[in-house]
Amino acid sequence: MKNAARLREWIARALIGLVFGVNLACALDFIARPQLYMAGYELSGEVGRVVIIGYGILFLMWQVPYTFALYHPGKFRVSLIQAIIMQTIGLVGETLLLGTIPMEHAVLHGSISRFIYFDGGGLVLLIVAFFLVYRRNISQNEENHELV
Repeated sequence: MKNAARLREWIARALIGLVFGVNLACALDFIARPQLYMAGYELSGEVGRVVIIGYGILFLMWQVPYTFALYHPGKFRVSLIQAIIMQTIGLVGETLLLGTIPMEHAVLHGSISRFIYFDGGGLVLLIVAFFLVYRRNISQNEENHELV
């Protein structure tokens, strides 16, 4: 039984790690190479460079709960819940934002759409990870109860 629980925890880690890794890569790339992303947000010049780097810093900052959830998803389950909430806020907010962008801004529309797809996929992976860990915790509680 313990092997199955450990396997579920490692699968949860892999799912969290996938979301964390893509988030981290995006953050670092926005910081290191802002010029690649400026046009996608209809930005240019020094202001555009600083805005994109600022986004990268925010993306990096938002990785804190993912880091704890990745380290030990069972022990830091609250961090996983925080990551799920953050991912949900991103998905809902970006979806609402997309509805306000006129279609003549097709490039900007496409950039926001990519974030929606990513956040939606990430949310699914994080929810699956949560249920894998949650199931493990239920199993542990049942085993502890049987020992009493």
